[in-house]
Amino acid sequence: MRKKLQRFYDNAQSRNVIEPDKPIYKAIKGKWRSLQFKNQHPIVVELACGKGAYTVQLAALFPDKNLIGVDIKGARIWVGSRYATANKLENVAFLRTNIEQVDQFFEENEVDELWITFPDPRPRKRDEKRRLTSPLFLNLYRSILRPGGIVHLKTDNAMLFAYTIETLHAQNIKQLVYTEDLYQSNLLENHYGIQTPYEKRFLEQGKKIKYLCFVPSWKAALVSSS
Repeated sequence: MRKKLQRFYDNAQSRNVIEPDKPIYKAIKGKWRSLQFKNQHPIVVELACGKGAYTVQLAALFPDKNLIGVDIKGARIWVGSRYATANKLENVAFLRTNIEQVDQFFEENEVDELWITFPDPRPRKRDEKRRLTSPLFLNLYRSILRPGGIVHLKTDNAMLFAYTIETLHAQNIKQLVYTEDLYQSNLLENHYGIQTPYEKRFLEQGKKIKYLCFVPSWKAALVSSS
């Protein structure tokens, strides 16, 4: 408990953590570039970022982009926040909120790219609406992405992957590409060689990593990549 409380204290002092009780928390919508990053670079968001492994590694690879990790768990965000600070990654921020409320913190067209990395698959039928690729969430992403903005998904879960493709197909999503085995695919470079701790564990277990990306739209052609 003491360790967690220390992390909460650190988050409260960290400029790169946007959370309740900070004035910027309610003022940041539509103003990430001006208030947080002080530049006009593209904004890339990792949803349910956990400890922010993808967020900080993307930030290191792309200093000309602003990276924001979103998660409700402050103790997890702390890890990414401290890493970014220690490595002087000024293009990193973390937002502590539920994914369902993400439209309260980003204005229409404010986000250029979204990453969903190894989310909870929510296998029970009654939890379908809580899957991060359900129609409910897809509409949420549309509300904050710029026209042409890209959504990426990485998962080891076959059910979630099949569900996502079926859902996107039903919505006539534009520019969808996918593979059921990323490391044997010509889409491998799309993930920039970044592996989360979960991904490393799944690979050690011999599981295939599935990947897709798409541009939210009502007009689409479904494309499969081996």
